[in-house]
Amino acid sequence: MLRGLRLLISVTWLAAISGGSCLLATADEPLRKQPAAASDPLDPAVVAAARQRWEGEIAKLEARDAAETDPENAILLIGSSSIRLWETLAADMAPFPTIQRGYGGAKYSDVAVFAPRLLQPHRYRALVIFVANDVSGSPHDHSPEQVAGWLRSIVEVSQQHQPDAAIFVIEVTPSARRWEVWPETQAVNAALREVCLEQPGMTFIPTAPYYLDAAKQPRSELFRADRLHLNRDGYRLWAQLIQRRLRDFVTMPPAVRPAP
Repeated sequence: MLRGLRLLISVTWLAAISGGSCLLATADEPLRKQPAAASDPLDPAVVAAARQRWEGEIAKLEARDAAETDPENAILLIGSSSIRLWETLAADMAPFPTIQRGYGGAKYSDVAVFAPRLLQPHRYRALVIFVANDVSGSPHDHSPEQVAGWLRSIVEVSQQHQPDAAIFVIEVTPSARRWEVWPETQAVNAALREVCLEQPGMTFIPTAPYYLDAAKQPRSELFRADRLHLNRDGYRLWAQLIQRRLRDFVTMPPAVRPAP
C-alpha cells in the first residue's frame, strides 16, 4: 500500500511539472516522456542528415521548377516514392491540374527540412502530402510524436506561403512488404489524423479500408511486384479517394471544375 501511495505521488508530481501531459502508465508500459523531436522537429542533427542524403534530389526538383511552368489552380503533390512513381498522375487526377514533386525514400523529417524549397516556388489551390518511410522495421524508425511534429512544421511553411490553400494528408497505405510493422504504421496514421483534426484547413484521407481485403490483408492486385508501391489499378483507386476529398473542400474555377 505504501509503495502504491509513493507511485501515485510521483506520477502526480511528474504531471504537475510537465503541465499535465504525463500519463499514468500501465504495468506493461513504463512512464515516458515525448521524444525531444516532438517539440523541436528541426533540430540540427535532423537538418544535417536530410541535407547530406537528399540535397541532390532536391536540386533536381528545383531544376524542374526552373524549367516547367505550373498550371493555374494546381494541386501540388509532395512526398516519397509513391508520388514520384505516379507516371499517370495527370490523367488520373484530371480535370484537376497537378504539380508532382516527390522523391524516393523520403521521410517526414526530410520533407520538413526541405519544405520551403518544395513549396515556395509554387502557387497551388491545395497541397497533398504522402510520406510512407518513417516506419519500415528499421532501428531508425520514427515515433508517432516525431512524425506529427514534422507534419506540423510542413503545414506551417505552407500556411505562411499560401494561407488559403487546403492541405490533405494521405494515410500511409498498408502493404505486404511492410505488413509486420503495420501496427506501428497505424499509430503514425493516428498521429497524422490528429494533426489534421487540430489544424484548420486540413483533411486526412483514409485509404487503408480500400487496400485491405475481407481478411484484412493487403490487396496484392493493387501493388507492384515489390509488394510496396502501387500499380496502375492502385493509383486509379488512390486518385478516386483523393478527388473525392478535393471535391468536398476545394472550389475550382469553372474552367477546370469536374463534371457532376
